[in-house]
Amino acid sequence: MDQLGKLREEIDDLDERILELLNRRAKVAMEIGHLKKVLRKPFYVPSRERAIFERLRSINPGPFPSDAIDTVFREIISASLSLEYPMKVVYLGPKATFTHVAALQKFGKLAQLAACKSISSVFDEVASGRALYGVVPIENSNEGAVTHTLDMFLESDLKIIEEHYLEISHDLLVNDGELGDVRRIYSHPQALDQCRRWIEDHLPHAQQVVVTSTARAAQIVADEPNSAAIASRHAANLYKLRVLESNIQDNHENYTRFLVIGRDLLEPTGHDRTSILFGFKDRPGVLGEMLEPFKNRSLNLMKIESRPIKKKAWEYVFFLDIEGHVEDGPIKEAIKELDSFATLLKVLGSFRRAR
Repeated sequence: MDQLGKLREEIDDLDERILELLNRRAKVAMEIGHLKKVLRKPFYVPSRERAIFERLRSINPGPFPSDAIDTVFREIISASLSLEYPMKVVYLGPKATFTHVAALQKFGKLAQLAACKSISSVFDEVASGRALYGVVPIENSNEGAVTHTLDMFLESDLKIIEEHYLEISHDLLVNDGELGDVRRIYSHPQALDQCRRWIEDHLPHAQQVVVTSTARAAQIVADEPNSAAIASRHAANLYKLRVLESNIQDNHENYTRFLVIGRDLLEPTGHDRTSILFGFKDRPGVLGEMLEPFKNRSLNLMKIESRPIKKKAWEYVFFLDIEGHVEDGPIKEAIKELDSFATLLKVLGSFRRAR
């Protein structure tokens, strides 16, 4: 017991030293914030944060787990940014959705996170200056592109400044009772579809009720007996529900890619991805011609997606992701050549590729 007491005293001493260092770091961060304001530099620089995480992981001798470094320093940086400049970040809500979780992972709990009811509202808040950044889903590894987000880029001049991948894990949440007590399952239609086999095997007689979000499902189940929600563990914590079954999704390789949108085009980092959209009048072989500027320069095309132009029948716009930054010579040349014969071309952003 004497040895345990001494070790606890050592922990207390270390905690005090950590707190002292955190306050010293906060003071330096405040000085940096003042200089950024004078120099008119952006307060949030995603590449700088990623460089901090990667450097600390590379020099970590252990036994503190390297996987925890991002989580711990994410909140330290979030607290520092709140002292530099209060950052309002909007996301597709409500609270406890996967987009909310992605926003928390990118900006931390001390950012001023605010939920929006629609993707268009997220774009409006950022475009108007009422929020600095927005977080929206862009594609799911199982379900494909989020078409509403793609369509918003047709109308908006906002830029993509960052991307983030979130592993999607669905849990069965209840207020009380056991599996045999569940009569109704609430969730978003996509979540219900992604858990279809598990539901058929374990709750084949339960009524499936579609709601607007997984978070809304958790909110309903918090006040309703004999019901369950398919939602995230974050929703369970928010609405004080119990996780009855974990990881019930049929495909365990399920990821959603999110975008952070802002008003500025970021500088190259050396590990970038450039997104553009372009349109043209349909005729035989035209798509091949549009891709020639990239093929001729041996550029790596990472993704291509098409969407109809709603106001013009049988005309399409294409979304293209290229490996590299828009300021790289070959990419700049290819985009300039494409612009000479496209009916529409917009650079949506160049940003550091996410892990």
